[in-house]
Amino acid sequence: MKLAADNGLPGLHRVVIWFNDPGNWWGPAGLLTHVREHIIYTCIVVCLAVLVAVPLGLAIGHTGRGTLWVVGLANASRAVPALGLLIFLIVLVSPHIHVSGGLGTTVPAGSVPYLVPVLLVLVLVAVPPLLTNSFAGVQALDPAVREAAAGTGMTPLQVVVKVELPCALPLIMSGLRSATLQVIATLTVAAYAPLVGGLGRLIVDGHQNLGDPRYGYPAMVAAGLSVAVLALAADLLLSAAQRLLVSPGIGLSATPQRRAPLSRRLLTRNPRSAS
Repeated sequence: MKLAADNGLPGLHRVVIWFNDPGNWWGPAGLLTHVREHIIYTCIVVCLAVLVAVPLGLAIGHTGRGTLWVVGLANASRAVPALGLLIFLIVLVSPHIHVSGGLGTTVPAGSVPYLVPVLLVLVLVAVPPLLTNSFAGVQALDPAVREAAAGTGMTPLQVVVKVELPCALPLIMSGLRSATLQVIATLTVAAYAPLVGGLGRLIVDGHQNLGDPRYGYPAMVAAGLSVAVLALAADLLLSAAQRLLVSPGIGLSATPQRRAPLSRRLLTRNPRSAS
């Protein structure tokens, strides 16, 4: 296609040339700046989603109350179109946010009214896998383990923190990995909001002028490849963190025989609960 070639060079060669140009890597509009923005936004969104979804999922799994409503709404939110909701919130919410200052170079002045809808949309994307996995992890726990822990004198909060949370951690980490990958991928739509950066900025701006050798088609492909590499790196990092944090006896690959010692230890501390 003529659009994918410039001066006789195939599109792939143009992307290679783009990557080999140091001017495309550095500076306020360089690739590394957008990667840094993408990582910062992702960390903010995932942390907010964890603070909301994990305690709520643990509470629902422990008490069994609100299961149909909360988990049903979480699953329904998966079908919400992120871009459409973002544009709707920009029109509805942004005019009522009056903040002129920014937060350094990552959040420039005037971008806060548009960044808030972006964060709301992405948190909505990240909450469902964390919420459902936290709930499912607690529900999968053997009731005898929970009863034995309560029989040893643990308060409900201690049962949740010291027994249910460690046992649910494999599924929670799985939900965290899924949520992080979804946020990294969906964050590209944030560039449709004015003054908001991230790798999506290269894609949105490049689409407006595909023939530009620096900000057009090559920049779009470079941003797409960077998102894929960033998602792969995040998944590998979280996978390593999961292996460090999760006890081998309660891992997803653990057999019932390997999980049994935990139940026996708790039941041994309170023999009456086994009768």
